[in-house]
Amino acid sequence: MSPTSNNNLLECEALLEPDQHYPLHITAKKYWLPEFEAHWDDEEAVTLVLLHSTSFHKETWQPTLERIFQCSSAQSRYSSKSLKIKCAWAIDCPNHGVSAALNDDALRQAPFYRNFGCRKYADAVHRFMSAGPRFRPMFDFRSQRLVGIGHSLGGVAITILQNLEPAFKFSSVILVEPMLSPNAEAVEPLRSILIKYAYERRDVWPSREYAYQNLKSRQRCERWDPRVLDLYIKFGLRTHPGARHPQAPYNGVSLACSREEEVTMYREPDGATKPVQDLDKVCSRIPVSIVFGSDNDYIPRAVQDALIDPTSGRRFSSVTRIDGVGHLVPQHKPNQLGELIFDILANTSCLTLSSML
Repeated sequence: MSPTSNNNLLECEALLEPDQHYPLHITAKKYWLPEFEAHWDDEEAVTLVLLHSTSFHKETWQPTLERIFQCSSAQSRYSSKSLKIKCAWAIDCPNHGVSAALNDDALRQAPFYRNFGCRKYADAVHRFMSAGPRFRPMFDFRSQRLVGIGHSLGGVAITILQNLEPAFKFSSVILVEPMLSPNAEAVEPLRSILIKYAYERRDVWPSREYAYQNLKSRQRCERWDPRVLDLYIKFGLRTHPGARHPQAPYNGVSLACSREEEVTMYREPDGATKPVQDLDKVCSRIPVSIVFGSDNDYIPRAVQDALIDPTSGRRFSSVTRIDGVGHLVPQHKPNQLGELIFDILANTSCLTLSSML
């Protein structure tokens, strides 16, 4: 893992290869600022673990992280008690992003063929984090002050992760538009809509530049932050599998998360409901914050209200709605989301540190 720099944001890629017990590649990226290196031996500094939504990729979080880091850097210049961040890790779901092409063959075989969902994403993240001490340079996730952050699918997976054994001790969790519902029937219409959209989505373009121009002009992407679209073109698309044919190869691009893999995620029978039991346990142990968009363009308001209903026994340290955006908060408003996450981190950090003293 050798670091590269992007506007002062340092990043390095990590790849956990398959073994005889687990046939999938798992890819991740570590992000940090040069000034954060002063915190690497500081037990109070937080390490963020970020998981993405269905049909996207780990780099979707990069614009949001840039804003979180900017806020942290600005605060540290005028306050000696500022939030300390060590680094952030964004981890791909194995049938998404860069991981998808690496896992082509394994995803066509049992137990993963047309059988992938929130739990398997959480399992992959747990496996990756467990392997941290073997990385070069070594990174021991079990010795870190961890904060889990997940959007949509990623919000479900980060919730499940809290209860996988051997457990990683997270200090807090932030869920952005989590695809969680206490009631299965309430999200069935949404499931049907998402499957329809996935099957009808265009999935092949003659080049990345053509794909960029095409997606830029489409209603689905017109509200995306330009950085998110640029990253999607780079990491949300892949070289078309037809390029591998020795005779008359097709050198276009296709979706990294194929339409069939996306639909497989949506068809997970209890993917939105069973993990609510995990959330119940997590809420009783650590601070959990929820961020919704004010526009209920995907998840019905009634589902969100049921999730945060105080009579359910679930307690949240904060519930915030961001105005002027719907489900795709990291894609549409990464700056505003980054500022909000930083505020949540700063407030939660004070609470958890006090409880540790």
